[in-house]
Amino acid sequence: MNKPQRFFHLHLISDATGETLLAAGRAASAQYKDSRAIEHIYPLIRTEKQLMRVFEEIEEEPGIILYTVVDQALAASIDRRSAALGLPCVSVLEPVLTVFQSYLGTPAGRRVGAQHVLDADYFRRIDALNFTMDHDDGQLPNDIDEADVILIGISRTSKTPTSIYLANRGIKTANVPIVLGVPMPESLALATKPLVVGLVATAERISHVRQNRILGQSGSYDSDGYVDRAAIAAELAYARQICARHGWPMIDVSRRSIEETAAAVVALRSRTR
Repeated sequence: MNKPQRFFHLHLISDATGETLLAAGRAASAQYKDSRAIEHIYPLIRTEKQLMRVFEEIEEEPGIILYTVVDQALAASIDRRSAALGLPCVSVLEPVLTVFQSYLGTPAGRRVGAQHVLDADYFRRIDALNFTMDHDDGQLPNDIDEADVILIGISRTSKTPTSIYLANRGIKTANVPIVLGVPMPESLALATKPLVVGLVATAERISHVRQNRILGQSGSYDSDGYVDRAAIAAELAYARQICARHGWPMIDVSRRSIEETAAAVVALRSRTR
């Protein structure tokens, strides 16, 4: 018999785009075929204030923490906060830098994002990442028309990780949650520049992901409505009605990876430009 697949949270904290960290995390998690990582990517984390918000999310969904942060004070803060939560934490670059320092006889320069060429494409991706982080989960809807892509969907349809993946490729991406019975922002309906895409999935898939999400919740948590398949089906029907009303395309993410969803968005974008 096949073992049931287990899920765990993998938190990736980077002071740059996070591509190096993402590759390392996926290479490691790929060795565990019966476990699947739910990835949480936090790029451009360079201040204590940003780090505080990151750990608020980590506390809600505990898991493994990997980071690439060259600022030693910020790295030490990550280690302290992780230890306080009792969570495993690894600086992915530090062991490598130690070997280089030992062999070359000189400390690393510790430049943020030094592996990236500072060309126009790099700055375009950084700009897209900044925009995407500022427009996550319906934030700052008034200037949403500046986005290249807007992803909409109910909770747990992979809006945020798909947005960050697209931003890493220089595509300014905003995402807006769909909540049953709550009208979408007027600025979204009036947006003319962005491609608006609805992300949907089966009620079974979303219920499963939501159940995994609440495993790390502390204290009492009323999960009945959140994971109930009939309630989720109603949320999905409402989301489909919104997309149909506005003529927005939809992508079913039930069996798609983040990369596959992003590729489908890019394909839609190329056909509509």
